[in-house]
Amino acid sequence: MTEKPLPPRPGQGALAERMAEILRVDHAGELGAVSIYRGQRAVFGEAARHERIAGQLAEMEAHEAEHLARFDRLLTERRVRPTAMAPLWRLAGFAVGAGTALLGEKAAHACTEAVENVIEEHYAGQIAELAEREPELAAELEKFRQDELAHRDLAVDEGAREAPGYELLSAVIRTGCRAAIKISEKL
Repeated sequence: MTEKPLPPRPGQGALAERMAEILRVDHAGELGAVSIYRGQRAVFGEAARHERIAGQLAEMEAHEAEHLARFDRLLTERRVRPTAMAPLWRLAGFAVGAGTALLGEKAAHACTEAVENVIEEHYAGQIAELAEREPELAAELEKFRQDELAHRDLAVDEGAREAPGYELLSAVIRTGCRAAIKISEKL
């Protein structure tokens, strides 16, 4: 389900406030994604039997780190403060990553699928919202969205839906992501 674009808020400064929310939440999301992959890689490490997934996780983490670096620059350029929740999101992301990795490779991939589904939907809504007033940013978000879709598709191909307790695990992670989005926009 794609989020409906929000209409511009009335009042002086409303567009700037909405842009701050968008940048803050996107920065928080990429920070969380990097932390999740770091947690998963901490479990899988360089172990011989986990070389394949370790390589996949490192590659996906690199994409997320690239996105995070771009949002770091945007926050600075536009003088937007990051979320106050950043320390908690780092810790929670690492814990979710390590926890799902401890459940096995398929659970780690289920985590990726769940997170990337939410993020892809979130980006799609923002792209629709920003297409006319911030076309360059919307184009960047579309590139990031495509990366997220590629991560999701890889996770599905690697057996995400075969993870033990997949439905519950996926639902909990998606709910957590959606809550983090709402919180990060404001705090």
